[in-house]
Amino acid sequence: MEYEAVIGLEVHAEMQTRSKMFCACPVVDTTQVEANVAVCPVCAGMPGVLPVVNRQAVEYGLRVALALECEVARTSLFDRKNYFYPDLPKGYQISQYEYPLAQHGQLWITTSQGERAIRVRRVHLEEDTGKLTHVTRDGESYSLVDLNRAGISLLEIVSEPDMHTVEEVRAYADGLRAIVRYLGVNSGDMEKGVIRFEANVSVRPVGSQTLGTRVEIKNLNSFRALERSVAYQIEEQIAALERGESVVQQTLGWDETAGKTFSQRSKEEAHDYRYFPEPDLPPLVVEPEWAAAVAASLPELPRAKRARFQAEFGLTPYEARLLAEDQAVARYFERAAAAGKGLAPRTLALWITGELFGWLNQNGGEINSLRVAPEGLAELLAFLERGEINMATAKTLLGEMLSSGHSAAALIQSRGLRQISDSDVLAALVRQALEENPAELQSYLSGKETLANWFFGQVMRAARGQGNPQVIRAELERQLAERKQAAS
Repeated sequence: MEYEAVIGLEVHAEMQTRSKMFCACPVVDTTQVEANVAVCPVCAGMPGVLPVVNRQAVEYGLRVALALECEVARTSLFDRKNYFYPDLPKGYQISQYEYPLAQHGQLWITTSQGERAIRVRRVHLEEDTGKLTHVTRDGESYSLVDLNRAGISLLEIVSEPDMHTVEEVRAYADGLRAIVRYLGVNSGDMEKGVIRFEANVSVRPVGSQTLGTRVEIKNLNSFRALERSVAYQIEEQIAALERGESVVQQTLGWDETAGKTFSQRSKEEAHDYRYFPEPDLPPLVVEPEWAAAVAASLPELPRAKRARFQAEFGLTPYEARLLAEDQAVARYFERAAAAGKGLAPRTLALWITGELFGWLNQNGGEINSLRVAPEGLAELLAFLERGEINMATAKTLLGEMLSSGHSAAALIQSRGLRQISDSDVLAALVRQALEENPAELQSYLSGKETLANWFFGQVMRAARGQGNPQVIRAELERQLAERKQAAS
């Protein structure tokens, strides 16, 4: 029997607000500061304290909801999600359940199968929990609680179970991460855990409309973990069904080292959390004027930017995707295109996605931290376009520019790197190479025509790598033809 996977994603994105969701505590980088330095009675769950909704968090939620084409609720409610865990000091999490901020949206993805929309079930606001650190010392194991993260504004985005392959899951996760970064809502820094995935995975016979028993894989904080865990579960569930076994509904963790999932607990349902309306918070009302103002403030989003890059600059879909998925990269490209008016936009795109991306992969950092401004790259490529330097020199210069911060013009001037295109000068160098290597010339005339490339290398060496390759090649072919004719 042939099976297909049915996959939905829940994405938790920490919002880049200055203060937490329901109190004035600052949002700190929990990977850099001491434990429990950003805690107050509200986020610590002390009796008698009252939460107050962070307006900026609501606006960030609206930005994401509108970017995902969701229907924004005029009135939404906060609820208490009750469960006991040491990192949840109140014994409940303030979230939204029955009446979320927004519903019924979509996110367009592109895969090898083309473009299609993945439905978004809901977008809702909630607060984050604290963090547990598990320690073993002197033969004893215990856990430490850090409440710096407790109460940080979270946005939960829940998809419909519309995905069927790991490729689609990755495309959806990539697309959602790009949107929250474009909107300035979330940094997208996976290593710091500011965006986390939970995958709901089931399988069913191809053609069936009945959903299989699903499992939930929790707290996936990298694309690698997301892809590997989903792929593993698909294989595991298909294998179980083929053995005649049932899939057990449960919550799973992912062991990256072992490359497998492990059971954490039986899967909870909504009633297990005993949701009820948060009595300390009034209904959240989003007036139409507020939603309209937020919608008007949205930037051009990745999908629209990809389409524009193809139409305006003649880029391929692949090139447009590489440049548009990160807002800083897109800005860099557009500034370079504006500065290099005589340059083909595709040339700029290829240098950015090739040379600059390669340098960043090797050395780390983001494109906006490069020591070569977009205008500097355009200047370098203008020298190349005019034939004042050759390709090899241009690539060498770019590496030096990235390391030193010097301009292309300054490096070319100080090192005398302008390309030699004078046909008389290059003709003399070709003649010299032929005359100084009579044995090789005779071999060429005797039929070993591959030696033409050897002579080309000799001329380039004599020109210290600054000779115009096209002029040298043409002149070499001309002089060799003359020698061959004279010898016949």
